Amino acid sequence: MDKIATLAGGCFWCLEAVYQEVKGVGLVASGYMGGQTVDPSVQKVHAGDTGHAEVVQISFEPEVISYKELLEIYFYIHDPTQMNRQGPDVGDEYRSAIFYHNDKQKKIAEEVKTKFAPTLWDGEIVTQIVKAGKFWPAEDYNQDFYRKNQNAGYCQVIINPKLEKFRKKFESKLK
Repeated sequence: MDKIATLAGGCFWCLEAVYQEVKGVGLVASGYMGGQTVDPSVQKVHAGDTGHAEVVQISFEPEVISYKELLEIYFYIHDPTQMNRQGPDVGDEYRSAIFYHNDKQKKIAEEVKTKFAPTLWDGEIVTQIVKAGKFWPAEDYNQDFYRKNQNAGYCQVIINPKLEKFRKKFESKLK
């Protein structure tokens, strides 16, 4: 599965909004992974006892954007030094995690985490690198959230600054 990447880095709305703008990325789906609860929902996940993280599952064209480049964007747009939190979102469902789909992805994730991420952030990089499990799609209203709700307060205050930061740094990677 070289053409699928699954990432957790805070609220899935933020990651989804950024990766939807990346050249070579197809579908970006918000969902849940990494826990023990079957058929999780946003209510169950936010209750804190499912073990699942909010994730995005990204389909991509490796000849246009590499897995390594996707991870460089990932480390640039979220803070991998915060344990179980991103900004105002707190809880293990907001943890920083890369869910790899094969040994090649695992190796790339480990290299980017140890060599690239520390060049961007001071402090310990707490991002987990974990074998991917079953992906549970989030509810319909959580899909394409930013595109449907750009004027919402969360989008204005949290997502817009991430998008601007991404657009400035990765201009050549925009669709």
